[in-house]
Formats: sequence, structure tokens, C-alpha cells
Amino acid sequence: MGYKTYTCPHAKRCGGCELLAVPYPLQLRRKQQAMEELFSEVIEREGPVLQPIVGMDEPIAYRHKAATPFAPGKRMRCGFFERGSHRITYCAHCLVEAPDARETLCDVAHVADALRIPAYNEDRGQGLLRHAIVRRSHAAGTLLLVVVTAGPKLPHATEFVRRLRKRHPNIASVVQNVNTRRTNAMLGTRNNVLFGPGVVHDELLGCSFEIGPTSFFQTNPVQTERLYALALEQMTDAQTLLDAYCGTGTIGICAAHANPRLQVVGVEQVSDAVGCARKNARTNAVQDRCSFACADATEWMANQRRASFDAIVLDPPRAGSTREFLDGVARLSPRLVSYVSCNPATQVRDMAVLREHGYRVTSITPVDMFPHTKHVETVCLLTRI
Repeated sequence: MGYKTYTCPHAKRCGGCELLAVPYPLQLRRKQQAMEELFSEVIEREGPVLQPIVGMDEPIAYRHKAATPFAPGKRMRCGFFERGSHRITYCAHCLVEAPDARETLCDVAHVADALRIPAYNEDRGQGLLRHAIVRRSHAAGTLLLVVVTAGPKLPHATEFVRRLRKRHPNIASVVQNVNTRRTNAMLGTRNNVLFGPGVVHDELLGCSFEIGPTSFFQTNPVQTERLYALALEQMTDAQTLLDAYCGTGTIGICAAHANPRLQVVGVEQVSDAVGCARKNARTNAVQDRCSFACADATEWMANQRRASFDAIVLDPPRAGSTREFLDGVARLSPRLVSYVSCNPATQVRDMAVLREHGYRVTSITPVDMFPHTKHVETVCLLTRI
């Protein structure tokens, strides 16, 4: 019986889905083998702790965030940068993006052209429209459209929004983000709501979360639910949880929702994210059991002389955690450490530090968050010996 394969006319130029020519079951097999090699020393010492990779039933249309740059031309150019260059190639449909995301981005260019809103020329630093970003709610099917401009004034803004909403009635909000810097960074710090509330809402594990123009929210909601469920599966008896690197509070709030006895403390150093986490806790009626501190997690733990937690969950950036942070985790002496990683290579390094502090690995589960790429995320559960 043959494997189902997927094709994309942009694959060679884009390079984003570098494994697209490989049938999906074989992709999963290769990723499993890569994790077996990466965690080989852990498996040799702890036993068969590596679980089968969690793949998708249908590995397409999973990205619920999409973006495009703009550039001037006979018609405004949009699409994506070709691999290894700043040449924009047009793309009317992307295999791995939510169905209406790329169409909405293309229509931003069409409407801007019709209204004579100029694209930004990054070489000259002239023009206005730099990027557009779509955030799609998986639960509601609504869109947050963010248009990034090089200046504060967007000509014909009301008509711009009207025409786009006529083409895409599921646009729930439009936000203008102002980025005046000569930089490759896509977003600036100033937002101007042109239509709607300035956010959309999505759901994870029965909880509702607000997504704004600069919010971090996982782009694959189906696999995110599976990732978080794995991270929380051994916490049913926990009464206290520290959610380090908590961002907008998604993991901790989901944990509190699932366990009515659980008290959660989240720590995050980005103040906007902390404000959003507190709002998300109120939305999900767990504000009495979830508190959030705006602080560096390592420093915060160093100041907790009498605190203790049954469990700690950490979801650090790709660089992983630090020895200082992991030493702080050990001082708090939780029974369970749940380590979510977007870079298993740094997770292996960090697990060695936790083992020095008397923790053993009980399970490692790979999750395929981005099919057709080499990327793998992992959830590692460790318990105190």
C-alpha cells in the first residue's frame, strides 16, 4: 500500500517544508530515529523512556499564523522571501497554512494597490506598507489582521478595512502596527486598532486565550493541545505548580482549569505578557488560583526562601535553560519537573544538570509540531529520586 504524498509548486523556492517530498509516515520514522540517537545515553541509563512520536492525522493547513512582506513593483509584490535571499516570490496558497490565511494576505496587497497605498522599499527606506500578519483562531475561524507600516498614518484606512472585510467577513479585527526602524524585525512597538477589539480568542484544552498583535501563541493549535496535555498528564495530584517562562500563562492556566485544587504561580520577565496572563486567568475564572510575577525566573527563585512546589513546568526558548535556573529548580525540590522543549539538543544538556540534582527521567515524548520540516518538540517528565 503506497503512502500519501503532498506537493507544492513553491517548495523549491521556499524551502520552508524541506521534507515535503518524503511521505509523512517516513518523516515521523526519521524523526523518531533522530530522537533515539539524541537521547541514546538517557535511554541506556533509564530504560525505554522514549515514547512514540505524536504526529498529525492530516499534516496540512496546520499553521494558524501567516505573514508576508511587501515591496513596490508594477503591482505591489507579496508572498515570501525565496530561500537564502530577499527576493519576494508570489504565493496564492500555502499547503501548511490555514485555508484563508494566504488569500487574506494577498488581498491586502490588492486593496492597497487599488487605494494607492505604497509598499515599503527596504533599500531606500521609502514607502509605507511593510508587512501583513494573519492570526487565525482555530476555535472560531476568525482572523486578526495586522498591517505593519513604516509611518503612523495609513491613508484611506476606513476604506481599506471595509474592502478587506467585504472580501473576508471573518476578519474580526484589524490592527496597524507602526515600525519606523530600519531593521529586519517585522513588528514595532506601537499598535493602532483600526477595526474590532484588536485581538482574537482561541481555545486550548477547554480554556480561552486572547491573541494580540505581539502575543506569543503556538501556531499549530492541534498539536499544541497534545503537547500541553503531555506536559500536564502527571499533575493530577499536584497542589502547587510553578510555571516558569510562563509567557501569557497558557500552560499554567490549562493546568489550573484541569485541576481545581491546584495553585499556580507563573513567572515571566516580559511585562506585556504578564498583563495578558492575568487577563487570561480572569477570562477562565482561575484568577484566584493563578498569580503571575513579572521577573527573571532565576532571580525570582533565588529569592523564594520558603517556597515549595509539587511541580515545575518550564518551556524555555531554543537556547534552553541555564545551570543557574536549573540549580534554582533543584533548591525548590519539586516532586515533578515537566520540561517542554522546542530544541531537544539543549534539553539533553539541561536534563544532565537535573540528574546531578537527583532527578530521573520517566518519559520523553516527541511531538511533530511542524510537519514537513526537520523540527521536533519534546516533553520530558522527570521525578525526584
